[in-house]
Amino acid sequence: MMLLAAGSALLAGCGGGKDQTHAEGKVSVVTTFYPLYFLAERIGGDDAQAVNLIPTGVEPHDWSPKSRDLQTVSEAELFIYNGAGLEGWVDDFLQGIGNGPKTVEASQGIELISGNPEADEEGEVGADDRGVDPHTWVSPKSMMKMASNVHDAFVAEDPAHQADYDANYSELQSKLQELDRQFADGLANVSRRDIVVSHQAFGYLCRDYGLKQVPIMGLSPDAEPRAQDLLNIAKFVKENGVKTIFFEELTSDQLAKTLASEANVGTDVLNPLEGLTPAEVKAGDDYFSIMQRNLQNLQKALQ
Repeated sequence: MMLLAAGSALLAGCGGGKDQTHAEGKVSVVTTFYPLYFLAERIGGDDAQAVNLIPTGVEPHDWSPKSRDLQTVSEAELFIYNGAGLEGWVDDFLQGIGNGPKTVEASQGIELISGNPEADEEGEVGADDRGVDPHTWVSPKSMMKMASNVHDAFVAEDPAHQADYDANYSELQSKLQELDRQFADGLANVSRRDIVVSHQAFGYLCRDYGLKQVPIMGLSPDAEPRAQDLLNIAKFVKENGVKTIFFEELTSDQLAKTLASEANVGTDVLNPLEGLTPAEVKAGDDYFSIMQRNLQNLQKALQ
């Protein structure tokens, strides 16, 4: 993994540095990347202080912890990570902490997807990736389960404020249920079901809303495709009337745009929400606003 130089302070994943001094009377929480930080902030509310390890604009597949991160996590009461293989460093990291915080695997209880895209099994297209797909949060249905896991962790750690956590969780779940309904209704009658994406990050979204992803790259966005993969995808695009090739903002869009140019189709953003860009932070974006844009872009591409 690419090591990034340690900055003078850790930045919160939502953009903006967070004071890491433990506030009196608040549960100290450390999360590994933006979607978990979002859940911790929304559910913890005024009773928690959340810090995110991965800085704004950094792709989590490219990040690994530094020695100062060990100290940050060791001083927390809760450490929330995604699991499902996203944080390949987490087991060794937690061993280095010793008697540290209670750990929460946010993806616990979600039916995980194999890392092999369905198309790969058919010998057609797709990157040669193995293992488990860790991108659970990209589906509102999975995000609801993750929210439940984070809520339960707060209640177990700080039962004195359960009423607050329950209220915050109820409000968040209502919004996630509405987002789920919007995706289900909004994608129910689209004329196409295939999406060509730069990064194999949308398996849970596709499973839950009846789509099929054709990825240029694998589970990690730096998993380079084979030349034959690119030829197969270009052929797939032409033969199946695909109008849009999706790229994401935290990684290079070069392959997606090259492929789109060769196939004479357009490009658009489909955001896997692995982190926010500085521009998104400045605009006040969050999980909901970005997922709404994802839905709009999917509907436009699949109409």
